[in-house]
Amino acid sequence: MRKPLIAGNWKMHKTINEAIALATNIKKEVANLRNVEVVLCPPFTVLSHIYNVIQESDIKLGAQDVFWEKEGAYTGEISPIMLKDCGCEYVIIGHSERRQYFSETDQTINKKIKAALEIGLNPICCVGETLEEREAGKTIEVINKQLKQCLINFKVEDILGLVIAYEPVWAIGTGKNATAQQAEEVHKFIRNWFKENFSTSFSESLRILYGGSVKPTNIKELIKEEDIDGALVGGASIDAISFSQIIKNAIKNV
Repeated sequence: MRKPLIAGNWKMHKTINEAIALATNIKKEVANLRNVEVVLCPPFTVLSHIYNVIQESDIKLGAQDVFWEKEGAYTGEISPIMLKDCGCEYVIIGHSERRQYFSETDQTINKKIKAALEIGLNPICCVGETLEEREAGKTIEVINKQLKQCLINFKVEDILGLVIAYEPVWAIGTGKNATAQQAEEVHKFIRNWFKENFSTSFSESLRILYGGSVKPTNIKELIKEEDIDGALVGGASIDAISFSQIIKNAIKNV
């Protein structure tokens, strides 16, 4: 049985003191919870501070992006080695906001996933369609293309730490979300894609998260679905009570 994963993407929020306070409160709220994996993904500037808060708990640390080189003259970039040094175990790669605002492509995502896996980081690879693509009936076509290009030239033994996050772009930060049935349809496609392109055993162990205006009120229905294994939470993750309730509601339905 796949262990649910709830990851909080804090995006560009929280100063050092604010971040420490948020992580401390989340740690208190989920201290006694089991049967779920919790990952906090704060901004780069507070990674080490958050690691100090959570290191004696079951909460894991993740980053919001990574560069594909280990070091070099790449002003402003952060290498996978630097993330490991901060205590990170996970890293979000290919978030739709990175694609939209910073010209991220499936090709650069592929390079970042490779770099992360090589250093022992678990990539949370994001895929998802825009509203225009969904309305045109191209959701599956888009997801298929993204998976194919983001994971080109990988073998199953290369991607054992991989997590996929399906995030319909039209549901991110809009207050809208895919219904549990809409999300499950795409999640099932993703799982079958990995079965066909990698292996049955890997596809059955792969955790596929839903991301897109996840709240305490909708996680219950989402997590009931067979192929939804957790959530990549945005706005609700920067409120300790809201994020903790999402985690608790996810566990109740396991």
